[in-house]
Amino acid sequence: MGVGVLVSLPEIFRGLDLKFESDIVLAGVVQSIGKGNLRGMRSLLKTWPGPIRGGVCIEGFELGRLNYFSDGMIRCEIDCVVDSDDVSQERRHPNAILILNEVINQILQLRLPQRPRTKIVIGKISGGFNHGKIAPRAKLGFEVRSDSDVMLKSVCGEIRDIVDGIDHEHEVSLKLKTISNLQATRLKYNHPLLKSAAGVFEKLGINPVSQPTESELSIFLSHGIPAITLGVSRGKHILMEDATMEIDPMFKGIAQIVGVIMAIDSGVCDG
Repeated sequence: MGVGVLVSLPEIFRGLDLKFESDIVLAGVVQSIGKGNLRGMRSLLKTWPGPIRGGVCIEGFELGRLNYFSDGMIRCEIDCVVDSDDVSQERRHPNAILILNEVINQILQLRLPQRPRTKIVIGKISGGFNHGKIAPRAKLGFEVRSDSDVMLKSVCGEIRDIVDGIDHEHEVSLKLKTISNLQATRLKYNHPLLKSAAGVFEKLGINPVSQPTESELSIFLSHGIPAITLGVSRGKHILMEDATMEIDPMFKGIAQIVGVIMAIDSGVCDG
């Protein structure tokens, strides 16, 4: 839905007979999620030849989101490989899934501060080939998030110590790999772009909800470019195969995007 609205903006502008002083660049970037580490957006901003007044990131979900800050984030994978070539020795070989379970248990025992706000999200686990065979390989994916880059590095250091310790205690190969990272960054709450967006929301009767995001927004902000993330509509079962989006809220969702772009063109990001 976000992409659909993005590519429709030229027709929407023409239909509304809108004229802008600024050039408007519509960008759908590649290599964003997972190991892509937002490489597409990083490359776009690094190589763009001229100044950028402001940015609007469009997401399909959820109408009312007004993201203006990003937590620091380090995304990691832990690979566990058990040497199980010798079938006769199978009973002596540990189970890769159970090894990662021990890693998870020790990670969950870490004491995390409430200030600075810090959390560990264990998001993916996979392994094994057969219901009746010990898993020779398994993989764990997780993120550490914090509004403090110092705390982020400290927690990741503790997790690395956990991995190294379990690796030495068992006959396994346990490897921790960082696949992407972001620095904590934000737009000030009193920034004119944020105030203008809040005004657009009020006119449209949209209740704003602000949360940290780990997305292209952080790359804009880390380059000193004012930017926010907006959601187009509401939906159900997000990120699932049976995901659905509502049509009626889209009208307000599109209107807010147009309103914010008009505000940027009028100079709210130029101070």
